[in-house]
Amino acid sequence: MTATAHTPAASDRSPSVDAEELPLWRLHAMRVGYAFMGVGLAVVKWPIVIGYDQSFPLFEGVVAVLLTAMSLLAFLGLRYPVRLLPILLFESLWKVIWLSVVALPAALAGEVNQAMSQTIFNCSFDIVILAVVPWGYVWRHYVVAKGERWR
Repeated sequence: MTATAHTPAASDRSPSVDAEELPLWRLHAMRVGYAFMGVGLAVVKWPIVIGYDQSFPLFEGVVAVLLTAMSLLAFLGLRYPVRLLPILLFESLWKVIWLSVVALPAALAGEVNQAMSQTIFNCSFDIVILAVVPWGYVWRHYVVAKGERWR
C-alpha cells in the first residue's frame, strides 16, 4: 500500500504555501518593511524593556513590552515575509484606526496637544508599511478566500 501526498487545493492553501505567487521584488519590499519596523522599535522600545524601572507607569510598560515582541516578530518576517504578513497588517491597522478615530477628530476640533502631535508624527511612518504590503494578495488570501474549516 502506498501513501499519497495530499496536495491542497488553491482555496485550501495557507499564505505561506502561496508565497511563490509573489514576485521576488515584492518579498524584498516586504523585508524592507519588516526591517524598518523591527529596527525602529528596537531602537525606541528595547532600551525601555532592558532597563525597566519599576516606577514606570504600568500601561507604558505593557506597551513597551508588546512593541518589543512586535519587533522580534518583524525580524522573523525578514526570513518569512509572507508567513508574518499579519504582523504588517496589525501594524498598519492599529495606526490607521487610531489616526481616524482619535487623531482626526481631535485635529478637527483643534485639540491636538504635544503628546498627541508626537504620536501622529510617529504613526505617519506607517506609510512605509502600507507601501510594502501586497494588498492584492491580502485581498485574495484573507478577505475573499474560503476560510479554514472549523471541525
